[in-house]
Amino acid sequence: MPTHQEPTSEEFACPPFSSQHATFNHVWSSLLLEELFRLGVRDIALAPGSRSAPLTMAAAAHQGFRRHLHFDERGLGFMALGLAKGSNRPVAVIMTSGTAVANLWPAVAEAQLTGVPLIILSADRPPELIDNGANQAIDQQGIFGRYPVYQQNLPSPTPTIPAAFVLSSVDQALAKQALTPGVVHFNCMYPEPLYPGDHYQDFGDYLAPLGDWLNSHRPWSPWLAIEPTCPPQPEWREWQHKRGVIVAGRITDPEQAQAVAALAQQLGWPLLADLQSQIRFDSRNLIHMDLALNDPAFVAELGRAKVLLQFGARLVSKRLGQFIKHHPWQDYWLVDPQPARLDPDYRLRNRLLCSASAFAAAHPVTTAQAPWHRLAELQHHASQQIAAACEGFSELGVCHRLNSLIEGQLFVGNSMPARLMDMLGETGKGPSRVMTNRGASGIDGLIATAYGFAQSARPGSDEPTTLLLGDLSALHDLNSLALLGKASRPLVVILLNNDGGSIFRMLPVPTEGELLESYYRLPHGLGFEHAAAMFGLGYRAPTTLAEFEHDYRTALKDGVTLIEIRVPSEQVADDLKALGGAIREL
Repeated sequence: MPTHQEPTSEEFACPPFSSQHATFNHVWSSLLLEELFRLGVRDIALAPGSRSAPLTMAAAAHQGFRRHLHFDERGLGFMALGLAKGSNRPVAVIMTSGTAVANLWPAVAEAQLTGVPLIILSADRPPELIDNGANQAIDQQGIFGRYPVYQQNLPSPTPTIPAAFVLSSVDQALAKQALTPGVVHFNCMYPEPLYPGDHYQDFGDYLAPLGDWLNSHRPWSPWLAIEPTCPPQPEWREWQHKRGVIVAGRITDPEQAQAVAALAQQLGWPLLADLQSQIRFDSRNLIHMDLALNDPAFVAELGRAKVLLQFGARLVSKRLGQFIKHHPWQDYWLVDPQPARLDPDYRLRNRLLCSASAFAAAHPVTTAQAPWHRLAELQHHASQQIAAACEGFSELGVCHRLNSLIEGQLFVGNSMPARLMDMLGETGKGPSRVMTNRGASGIDGLIATAYGFAQSARPGSDEPTTLLLGDLSALHDLNSLALLGKASRPLVVILLNNDGGSIFRMLPVPTEGELLESYYRLPHGLGFEHAAAMFGLGYRAPTTLAEFEHDYRTALKDGVTLIEIRVPSEQVADDLKALGGAIREL
């Protein structure tokens, strides 16, 4: 069965809601999914299972959904996360009862922390089969703790509860999700029978009170969502004339990111853009500010700033985060539509819940300052050192070269890949979109998330997606390599294999005895050529930058390819230490 099915159009109009269903479980399942569809859900991620059969059958029968399948529930949750990140709309997830539900925990945590809309539809045993030794039964009510923005334990389907209860529950849940993007969890307690008998039954009398809903395409009782506005700040008239900087953190919408870059240009303020900002490769950005912060002269010049205006949070650069934390700002504003504190150092003085474009519209720039040419000159010195350090075949060399080669979408893994791409960027065309999992910043589920992100590209597009991740991340999500062969567009996996957790060489882990190697870095000695073959993927293992460039350009046009970069475990730590020292000595 294919993992991706396109409806005929985005505004596909489904036929009237049928009164013929296999069981009462199927009636409620069909009501749930139909209302989700009418509220804008278009993608459903499913894993096989028996208790979830009513939901699965309803999803398979609905003509408006794109269906995405995976046998591993942990990967399934992350695939749905990638779909939701890329499409910027809620994605439903269906799985069976028991530990299948618990496997979604990592993806739920990431979705909550980054405000990604997932709708978990977990099948469950009815109450009489909980805590009495029944097979495949655990306590699923509230299993995700306080992470969902809305959760409801639906009772076993019964004709004594009106159908409108199911529809209005969905309406309330998605209204709350619209106000506070995150996870919705419906726990669906289905008694047997779970499968059709010899004949479908007519539930017309039960459904009749729904009236016009049965033949319309409108939700039952949608809640009116009010777009957030940004009231003008009285201090702005004076504030804009101070010496300031703009920091761009995690911004998922490229148009909002361009509003940030334009505002920085109008103000004449330096722009420090994170990898996740969608303007990391913009010529208006101080592209190598992370490594330039090794230079005391650069830090002193940047330290002349009095105020900080930040859009988006969760910065990759630890050096920039430390500068923000310790600098004596006169004022510090953060603009981000996600209703979360996003202030780990407790330095914020003004938190604005709105988009970048709404802020810019409410705060016109009356006088621009002269650009900080000295800051750009100092960063240029760092750029020269970076270019020299990236000439050879290494993690630094590959990531630096990738920055200038990238086409289409880019998904970047955690640990060293995110840091290297943030440090070593180059101005230029850059990727069309950059996505990460930098909420919980785990190394699990990255292959599945990248696959979902790749599948979210606009219909009809052949835009490729590149995934950059480390070897331990790949081992964590090896099952999800099975998804990649189903990709409908070119997908390139660049796997940095430094034989374990080499990032620990850059941390103050004690090195006496075998502590570093045996308890932190954990060398595995594994390669990925046979994994690629097992899952039917193309494979390349370049040993020079010229070979890497050739292999990458070829892979962009040819299905799914895994490019393994095998490097010594100590190389990246030694290279970064030497590069930082060279910049400090400028």
